[in-house]
Amino acid sequence: MQERDFIVTGMSCTACAARVEKAARSVPGVVEAQVNLVTGQMHVVSTEESTVQDIIHAVQSYGFGAEEKKSVAAQSKPGGRRGWAVAASVLLLIPLVALHHVVHGAEWAQAVLALGIAGLNYRFFTRGVRTLAEGDPGMDALVAMGSGVALADGLVQLCGGGSGAMFLESAGMILTFVSVGKWLEARATRRTGQAVEKLSRLLPEVATVVREGEQVQVPTAQLQVGDCLLVRPGDRIPADGTVLRGVSAADESALTGESMPVEKRKGADVYAGTVNMQGALYVHVAQRQEESALSGVIRLVSNAAAQKAPMARLADRVARVFVPAVVAAAGVTAAVWWACGAGWDVALARAVAVLVVSCPCALGLATPVAIMVGAGKGAEWGILFRSGEALEAAGRASCVALDKTGTLTRGEPGITDVQPHGCSREELLGLAVALESGANHPLARAVVACAASPAAAVADLQYIPGRGVRGSVQGDSCAVGNIALMHELGAEAQDPAELVEQGKTVLHVARGKQWLGYLAVADAPRESAPRAVKELRQMGLRILMITGDNVATARAIGVRVGVQEVHASAMPRDKEEVVRTLQAQGERVAMVGDGINDAPALVRAEVGIAIGAGTDIAIESAGIILMHSDPMDIPRALQLSRAILDKIRQNLFWAFIYNVLMIPLAAGVFYPVFGWLLPPAAAAVAMGLSSLCVVTNALRLRNFCPTEHSVSP
Repeated sequence: MQERDFIVTGMSCTACAARVEKAARSVPGVVEAQVNLVTGQMHVVSTEESTVQDIIHAVQSYGFGAEEKKSVAAQSKPGGRRGWAVAASVLLLIPLVALHHVVHGAEWAQAVLALGIAGLNYRFFTRGVRTLAEGDPGMDALVAMGSGVALADGLVQLCGGGSGAMFLESAGMILTFVSVGKWLEARATRRTGQAVEKLSRLLPEVATVVREGEQVQVPTAQLQVGDCLLVRPGDRIPADGTVLRGVSAADESALTGESMPVEKRKGADVYAGTVNMQGALYVHVAQRQEESALSGVIRLVSNAAAQKAPMARLADRVARVFVPAVVAAAGVTAAVWWACGAGWDVALARAVAVLVVSCPCALGLATPVAIMVGAGKGAEWGILFRSGEALEAAGRASCVALDKTGTLTRGEPGITDVQPHGCSREELLGLAVALESGANHPLARAVVACAASPAAAVADLQYIPGRGVRGSVQGDSCAVGNIALMHELGAEAQDPAELVEQGKTVLHVARGKQWLGYLAVADAPRESAPRAVKELRQMGLRILMITGDNVATARAIGVRVGVQEVHASAMPRDKEEVVRTLQAQGERVAMVGDGINDAPALVRAEVGIAIGAGTDIAIESAGIILMHSDPMDIPRALQLSRAILDKIRQNLFWAFIYNVLMIPLAAGVFYPVFGWLLPPAAAAVAMGLSSLCVVTNALRLRNFCPTEHSVSP
């Protein structure tokens, strides 16, 4: 299977997106095609049987433009009207309305102006007629039918010498107002992709490559693995790679969120989009630009809404049957008014109003714009949603299952307690560091990390598996190890019960038979872990911890971070089974982990969340990726997901309510009781405002900030 992305132009509503998907799926070998109306992009999954040109030709045959998205940073403009055509339509509409209301007997002048507006907006008619002929009408068809019928009626009356009511100005107003509305909608929608645009601008367009001793300027898209780059101070690094020579510091805040510059010298990894702060660096390219870490972030954000959430699929199904139903409703409306004795002009006005007011644009935009804005906001915090489905699942989660090591804890042991006995603290640590300096196991690294001075020389070093290490320091026989080693040496030592209960590993130090004290080593909780757990509980979520560590350690960490429900000694299959059991109890599980052993549970859960610098397998198994190793990002991600879901619900509610209220109003249902009628031109304004309101409501997510004491759903 191959996955390709395309930029599609000319779409203006959900029906357009559905037609593009239909066109792509008609190509032999295409398994799936999903269009993002907001970004104007299409994601296609296909076999090698289908080619890029086959897919492009299929989309073009349906009246849309298409091209392969060759760069991850490439963006398309949302569908909308051409600015100059919109401006010209407005300029023609002003005298048209003035002639209609002020000058009598200027019908032919009105007809000329209305025809001019129709010519400027000819795409409504060409595409509308085509979709009607194919039995798959959309917004363009409704606008074309509404304005076209009004315009044709006026022209027929003029040519036949009729004197009835004409709707020439209504035809012009419909086309102009809809065009203005789509133009404003496109401008607002374009703001939904600003996060992607900001990320894309971090990738430089040109790189300095050193070839045969000469410096050559090369487009970064043409960089190859193995190229040698010269990155001057202040320049952005064009591709992921390794420093060959030079010493500097890099600002990696755009990628990691960390404000402190990171020192770079020979052998250090550098990343595309980060800034070289000080000295010149020569960098060996390890990944092409489109394969860089930053490009992966851009790809995740821009494709977040491509795989549609269940809510979006529901809206699409409704929209597909909505337009034919509206056409039928317009016909019934005209027939009823005619049968009730109203004139042809009244019946026509009601039918046109129904056609224009009920365009399903707001319904189609309700979900993707909210997901796009929310995904962009999440990217600013280092929270990446892989799909709309993962986002929706996170918003509906009722239970959070947390891995311990690397998620709630730092993932590596550190010294937590130092207790000398008959010697100074410095002497105790000095002996321990000297003996452990040659070892490579995690406990030894934890001890060595606390060294304040170079380690003393050790002779006759001997490792005792399962117990510790012995050696001669300045002529004295010394040892570091567990209580069993101390008893073997004859040193009187005892494990402190309170530290053992906390799940800490105790390392004793002895010189000869003299016990000098102990060090306690543990994988300490991250500083923000207790606050994150408290916040998750405030959100009304059930919290539990699943870990492969022993029961004592797991319970001790659980107490320290505030998790009461603990599942310890869990193998990967056991973690998956715990998630399965929770689901059987009716829970919607969000599983958070960072390792290979978490992958089965991440896949089994409704949504998997990979935290920090997790393994590639964990990241690929997760629906949400937290780029930082901060547990507080877990409640932030879930709060943002809930906020996005709320916006989607609001948008869908108002889109449905709009049609429930406006279609009867346009049809004249309320006229016998209240005398209310909706003129065709007002219907066009209402339709445009409905779409604009949906987009504007979604844009409010840009100001969303996570708060404590969240209310449970």
